[in-house]
Amino acid sequence: MVDNELNYDKLRSMIACCQWTFAKTMPWCPHEYIVRGNCPLTTDEFDCFVHMQREHGVKEHWGKYYHPYLYIDNYKYWTMGAPVEETRVINRAKADVKKR
Repeated sequence: MVDNELNYDKLRSMIACCQWTFAKTMPWCPHEYIVRGNCPLTTDEFDCFVHMQREHGVKEHWGKYYHPYLYIDNYKYWTMGAPVEETRVINRAKADVKKR
């Protein structure tokens, strides 16, 4: 069972242990990402991050998409909406406004 309670300390710890990759194929939309299985997060940690992002994120439009964005410190985090177990990528970008 996944713990969906929003825990910023837990998220910050997961974020800090990852090496985020710049998405060089999208220079017009600067952001970074991590990939399931290619980052230090366990499957449970990755799933927990995705659950927290989706349950506690602020829904916003980006182009034709409408996704929850979880604001932590100076970044916002999002996924593309596939089922949690199929989600392969967590994205992040500098946030315009610090929400949390």
